[in-house]
Amino acid sequence: MQLRFGTFRLRFFTGMTALAALGLAGCNRGPTEKRIAFIPKGQAHVFWQSVHAGAIKAARENPGYAVVWNGPASETDYTGQIKIVDAAFNQKVDAICLAPIDKKILVSLVEHAAAVGTPMIIFDSPVDTDTFTSQVATDNFEGGRMGARRLAEVLGKKGKIVEVAVQPGSASTMLREDGFEKELKESAPDIKLVDKQFGMADFAKSLKVSENMLTAVPDLDGMFASNESSTVGAVRALQSKNRKGIKLVGFDSSPQLLEALKNGEIDALIVQDPFEMGYRSMLAAISKLKGGSPEHIQNIPPTLVTKENMDSPEIQKKINPDLKTYLEAEKKK
Repeated sequence: MQLRFGTFRLRFFTGMTALAALGLAGCNRGPTEKRIAFIPKGQAHVFWQSVHAGAIKAARENPGYAVVWNGPASETDYTGQIKIVDAAFNQKVDAICLAPIDKKILVSLVEHAAAVGTPMIIFDSPVDTDTFTSQVATDNFEGGRMGARRLAEVLGKKGKIVEVAVQPGSASTMLREDGFEKELKESAPDIKLVDKQFGMADFAKSLKVSENMLTAVPDLDGMFASNESSTVGAVRALQSKNRKGIKLVGFDSSPQLLEALKNGEIDALIVQDPFEMGYRSMLAAISKLKGGSPEHIQNIPPTLVTKENMDSPEIQKKINPDLKTYLEAEKKK
């Protein structure tokens, strides 16, 4: 069988060798377990580890359902992600939870799932079709607006800023960037966005574009970075260029970013709840397999985290989920 993706075709993989190479063969399941494939955009970010842990928690609470986790190494490798989804279909998993790298290129696979009756849960990033079973995602547009309001507040609603964006086609981060830019125009028109460059969800590239913008704008006042790698890149660039006093608002959290927030190198982080995202996505898949009707759109609100509130119990639950309890046990299987 062939599915068309834009201007190219991709053949479905056949044979256990290809499936094993993609990590979907031999997942240590019991004879009656239903397998739910979890396919993130990538593997490098702490965000995806948190999603994985949340999915495992939901599986533990519902015996008889197993998480089959695999994603491409790079968040720009949409062809690799397509191959993994293809393998999931060939392996006849019972449901698929997918974070689409590109909102258009993955449409055919999402629609194919509906056609063959495989429940498809979209998480993290929207896709340009509504044929999925359920979508579980952060309200990314509001997250972007939240970041703009915070940066405007600390800059006194004036100054020059740059944006360390992620990549074209990534719906979740594009929504953040759109929300950020719209809010600035509406509530802080005297803040000028003088440059915007893409780090392509890569730590090294995000560092490079951040350094380039810092060099190009010597009188810069602020920066907005729209995911984990872009925020890390911005922090490292400020350190390498020894630029003090520039306000940085970033997106997502990791131990490194939280340390930078605590040290005052980041003014604020817009934080998602990836653990909850993985948990809800797994529950939506289980619900559908049990004959239920999970909510079609599930939005998870973002949270503004600052040095002042980061130690509160509510914030700690989101920025320091118990990954070890879930992921370490999974590795031993």
